[in-house]
Amino acid sequence: MRIAMVGAGYVGLVSGACFAEFGVEVCLVDTDAAKVAALREGRIPIYEPGLDRLVQDNVGEGRLTFTTDLAEAVQGAEAVFLAVGTPSRRGDGHADLSFVFAAAEQVARAATRPLVLVTKSTVPVGTGRRVREIVRQARPELAIEVASNPEFLREGSAIGDFMRPDRVVIGTEPGEAGERALAVLKRLYRPLYLIETPILATSIETAELIKYAANAFLATKITFINEIADLCEKVGADVHDVARGMGLDGRIGRKFLHAGPGYGGSCFPKDTLALARTAQDAGAPLRLVETTIAVNEARKAAMAERVIAACGGSVEGKTIAVLGLTFKPETDDMREAPSLVVVPKLLAAGARVRAFDPAGMGQARALLPAGLEYAANALEAAADADALVLLTEWNEFRALSPSRLKAAMRGDVLLDLRNVYDPETMRQAGFRYASIGRP
Repeated sequence: MRIAMVGAGYVGLVSGACFAEFGVEVCLVDTDAAKVAALREGRIPIYEPGLDRLVQDNVGEGRLTFTTDLAEAVQGAEAVFLAVGTPSRRGDGHADLSFVFAAAEQVARAATRPLVLVTKSTVPVGTGRRVREIVRQARPELAIEVASNPEFLREGSAIGDFMRPDRVVIGTEPGEAGERALAVLKRLYRPLYLIETPILATSIETAELIKYAANAFLATKITFINEIADLCEKVGADVHDVARGMGLDGRIGRKFLHAGPGYGGSCFPKDTLALARTAQDAGAPLRLVETTIAVNEARKAAMAERVIAACGGSVEGKTIAVLGLTFKPETDDMREAPSLVVVPKLLAAGARVRAFDPAGMGQARALLPAGLEYAANALEAAADADALVLLTEWNEFRALSPSRLKAAMRGDVLLDLRNVYDPETMRQAGFRYASIGRP
């Protein structure tokens, strides 16, 4: 079986490499010639554990190829996946679908045989309907079936998520055309049947909404426990125990109940905003989602104020060490990371800020103010610092020796915004320790 993947970004590259691992012949096409050249040379443009080896193995076996030529990629493909960007549109928060629509038309014009055109990108409800119109206008004589197959990949564990998913969602049109598309995609995902992965077949509109609804619910869950953490601080409760007590309820579950500085990344901020705008346009506003967005944005700014308060009300002339810049560990993704709000506010307040991140400093240099200093490791970041702030919970930060960390610093303030450390251990090491939602 041969497929094409339009877009060699995070979703396209991971999905393409994983399909190739299933034994499928995959051609990845991207307009960025430099990216394609790098991939052909074995250089992976993103940080994702295990992806370099997966790509290398499947390129070596001849199942995974890269090109800038769309016609070459589409040639002989039974299915073509659209994995192009859908960033938030400036001014109104709607998803910018221009890349999706342009790619759909280009695929239709390049197609030489019937195929299934699949939206893999996260797109609002109604996108599939518009893609179908574009394709039929471009090639009315050719049978191109349209389907939706949303991705549910978590950065840092994307390969496992693809290979052992909770579910696969396939949205197709009603009637014989939809049945043909569903048959092709089920054949593509056949290896997952062997591990009894649920395959959920729905309408295209339902598939599109499942992705947005899932991300909005998880974002709401994170925001809820963050607000509970604030309440815990006021009344002397421990948010870890509250979250555990909640999570043991099977109706709630324990995942995404970890208090912190607010959610970020490429999905939750963009998708919650797009869903809220879509709902407003449809006349069914989602007030809970709208509030989640507002609370999360305010929380990031509040984290900088926490740092300033922990330093006695002013960071003027003080050196602040920051551990972690990416929105989560095991990725180099800086999109909507809390550091993009916290660090500039500390610099604006007169602090000298020195940071270290195991994977994200290359991305950070283009996004954070020039005044930010970068260290080669955590202890170098902490050297002579008046205060230390943990922003991203990389495992190597968990393993730091409290005594060595304290010895490296000039001051004794440690603000743990991810609740990584044991409070009593850090206080015994001599720190004035503060965390989120714990006494």
